[in-house]
Amino acid sequence: MDNIPMKVQNQIAMLQQLQQQLQTVLNQKAQYELAVREARKAQEELKDVPEDAEIFVNVGTIMVKQPKNRVSSSLNEKIESLEIRIKSLEKQEKAMQARFEQLSAQVKEALEARKPPEAA
Repeated sequence: MDNIPMKVQNQIAMLQQLQQQLQTVLNQKAQYELAVREARKAQEELKDVPEDAEIFVNVGTIMVKQPKNRVSSSLNEKIESLEIRIKSLEKQEKAMQARFEQLSAQVKEALEARKPPEAA
């Protein structure tokens, strides 16, 4: 790395940092997608439950009895909120991917320009 210009070294460091940030965004997105799937599964199960059935919801470390319509409404709100977060993360992901590709191309170009021409 000693013979690589400082600008290119900084770009490589930025690439590594961007890659870590991108991985964090992808992990968050996967967690939210899993939460949406779980909430949708709960909604499906709730459809078969009679209106007057006792439904318990986890609230921290305790379970609380709630009416079916309130649980259903809460699940809908949760799904909507998570889907908004997922869309936001997808926008971040696209922007980071574009920046990563741009920076990667710049680094590649700079490193190739430094290579001595090969003998034919």
